[in-house]
Amino acid sequence: MSARRGPGWVPNQHGAWAMIASPLLVGIIAGGPSWAHVPLTAFWFLGYFAFFAVSLWLKAGRRAKWLPAARTYVVASMVMGGVVLFTKPDLIRWAPAFIAPLGIGLWAASARRERDLLAGLATVAGACLMTPVAYDVGAGHVDQRAWALALVQFLYFAGTVFYVKSAIRERGNQAFLWISVGFHVLATLISALIAWPLVGVFGLLAVRAAALPGLGWTPKRLGMLEIPATVLVAGISLLCVA
Repeated sequence: MSARRGPGWVPNQHGAWAMIASPLLVGIIAGGPSWAHVPLTAFWFLGYFAFFAVSLWLKAGRRAKWLPAARTYVVASMVMGGVVLFTKPDLIRWAPAFIAPLGIGLWAASARRERDLLAGLATVAGACLMTPVAYDVGAGHVDQRAWALALVQFLYFAGTVFYVKSAIRERGNQAFLWISVGFHVLATLISALIAWPLVGVFGLLAVRAAALPGLGWTPKRLGMLEIPATVLVAGISLLCVA
């Protein structure tokens, strides 16, 4: 499809898939699955496709060949968003929370600065907001557990932003490596306030952040290691965060 219809149809940022899926699934499982999660999930992934395509269009200077995918996914996500609001009208109250992360992400793409630390953390924050949203759909409310689970997701995925940057774009930059390790240590301390079993998980992530960037691993190999890490963080948090 992409060869005949032009670029931008299929996101190629493989690491983003876990960040899109994990907060959503954690919220669904913790809040309790509901039929309303079906259109919400469709909207969330269409929204990601739209964000990816629009970002490419902006980054390319709004060139016409990038527009079809962006236009298609924006319209599709708006339609599915209407379905979500028809199913759960009260979810409209969450919309303002996504304005800042979305705006920062699109601005960064337009300025060709989408790999900046601010852009990465803003994207993570926006993705992790889906945990309380999905929790709200299932449970009918948002409580302390929903926000604690969202915080765990944020600490993990924000850590991956620092970690991946230290291993690839900032490889050999000792100052940035220490910033990355420092964030992971801080995340470990914060996790102790949420649930003690998380300390071991985030402690291992801190060791990974300190040791692996110097090994010169490829992005693909780094990404493969994050699959079990993502599952471990989600699973332990669902079991232990009350």
